[in-house]
Amino acid sequence: MSPKYKQFIFKNYDFDAKTKVLTLTYGMDNALTFTETYKFDFEFVEHNAQALDQAFQLLFYMAGVSYYKMYLPSEIVVERGHLDKQLADFFSKTYQRGLGEFWYVNQLDPRTPVTFPTTPDAPKPSQHAGTGQLASVGGGKDSLVTIEILRLTHPDLATWSVNHRPQLTPLVEKIALPHYWVERTWDPQIQELNKQDALNGHIPISGLFACVGTIVAILSGKQDVVMSNEQSANEPTLQYQGVAINHQYSKSQEFEQDYQAVLQHLYGDTIRYYSLLRPFSELRIAELFDKLAFNNYKDVFSSCNRAYIHTSNSMSWCGQCSKCAFTFLMLTPFVAQAELEKLWSGKNLLKDPALNHMYERLLGLAGEKPLECVGEVKESRAAMTLSQTIYPHLLKYHYDLPPNYDYKTFHPSNMPDEMLRLVISQV
Repeated sequence: MSPKYKQFIFKNYDFDAKTKVLTLTYGMDNALTFTETYKFDFEFVEHNAQALDQAFQLLFYMAGVSYYKMYLPSEIVVERGHLDKQLADFFSKTYQRGLGEFWYVNQLDPRTPVTFPTTPDAPKPSQHAGTGQLASVGGGKDSLVTIEILRLTHPDLATWSVNHRPQLTPLVEKIALPHYWVERTWDPQIQELNKQDALNGHIPISGLFACVGTIVAILSGKQDVVMSNEQSANEPTLQYQGVAINHQYSKSQEFEQDYQAVLQHLYGDTIRYYSLLRPFSELRIAELFDKLAFNNYKDVFSSCNRAYIHTSNSMSWCGQCSKCAFTFLMLTPFVAQAELEKLWSGKNLLKDPALNHMYERLLGLAGEKPLECVGEVKESRAAMTLSQTIYPHLLKYHYDLPPNYDYKTFHPSNMPDEMLRLVISQV
């Protein structure tokens, strides 16, 4: 079946310094126009205008995935900006691989090509005069572990976030570091067209955040964009038509390396992007969270995706989703039972019969692993084995776990050498 629209067009990007709003404009043929905006709601420092413009272009191309996927036009047209072969190849790959779950959910060919063109004018490399670290805040335990490790030795540390300001404000206030708010508004036509004939599905959202973080780093004068993506993000979620599908592709080490190469290409070493938690398993991160952060943040953090859907201005846990089930399992070996149950209003998720099948999926015993940011099957099994010493009824789950598996194993990472030494020294 041929696509409804022939061309997806990157029409324009425009930044209004007075309102601090970046506007991105896309089109489908001459029939549809989409607009997405980003407000950078903080005071800017002096910065290199060319470096900032190039960062705007990165986000312009990355954010287009939300609109491109709706009808999958056969041709991509770039009317504004500069793409050489390295950048075109990067975005082609990130769209193609980052839409893996989208291909699966919509029963499309997972090998569907996405081809970005090059432009006549290549991008011009530039320099950014930044110092210090900029740590992303997502609301969950992982970013808090990153922040607490960095806080011990790096005084030039700030945080940033995208959307969910009412829910995140108590957490940000508790962190008590300089914070940079970004408000993203996508085109409301997405919802209307999804009700009609547009395709819907997961996008490589962490790739979009990587580009937003680059902009924030330039506007705030920071050098490092520090994420909190762990080792388990590298594990495919499932296999589909012989292709590995990873819900977390844009959190993976492969994407991280590709984006690092893009930044090196455009900025040299003056802007760096890496994950501080890449060496760790989810279970090790949970242990570090209990040691470094739980007591301080237990009332204001949440790893539940539904926490951002509710109308409440505070964090919450639904107690029904895979993220809640997984987080409860990871924290059980380390956090006192009463303290852990308080997060779920006194409910113990490991005793909830309604979640038995969810745990079977997390343990690789039934069905596919959930299409969510949950850890590897083997670390879920390791956490369950530890939890079985606390709750004997969990012995009903039968599985194999390699006798030499150690959740504290230190895995390879792509962070700068001095940051790796910091992590090793602090944990």
